[in-house]
This record gives sequence, C-alpha cells and structure tokens, in this order.
Amino acid sequence: MKPVHQRLGPIVREARIAQGWSQERLAETAGLDRSYVGEIERGRVSPTLLTLEKLATALRLSPSELIGRCELRSPPDSTQNSGLPLAGDSP
Repeated sequence: MKPVHQRLGPIVREARIAQGWSQERLAETAGLDRSYVGEIERGRVSPTLLTLEKLATALRLSPSELIGRCELRSPPDSTQNSGLPLAGDSP
C-alpha cells in the first residue's frame, strides 16, 4: 500500500478541482506556497497536521474527512490489518 502522503495528493487535487480552483487559489486560501501545494498533490512531501488542517479548511472539509478519503481510496490489505475490526466487519 502506498504511504498516506502519496494517497493524499490525488485526493487534494480532486477536491481542489471540484471547487474549480487553481493550485494558486488553494494555496492562497490555505495560506501556503503554491509550489508546496503542487508537491503535496504529487505526493512528494508529507504535510504536517497543521498543513493538513489548513488544506482541509480551505477545501471546506474536516481533516478527518480528507484523511478518510485516503482510506477509501486504498483500503489496507489483510496482511497489514491491525487485528481491529474495520467499519462494517462482523464481530
């Protein structure tokens, strides 16, 4: 499974495009540098929690929703399961 920052990039890009925004507009709204937003979207950097919160707020999402979309995109494989039941699993 890809690291979360590599799964996050396309999610941020899709949410930005759904808003009809350029990278520059998202960066300005989130208080980030445009080139850094590009690096995030390409999965080249792992944003801090503060940056994740800024992006989510700018995109009118909660940080948990943004991360949740990453989980929906690439569910964990059974070999890396923590042993805890996943949502919808029977006990």
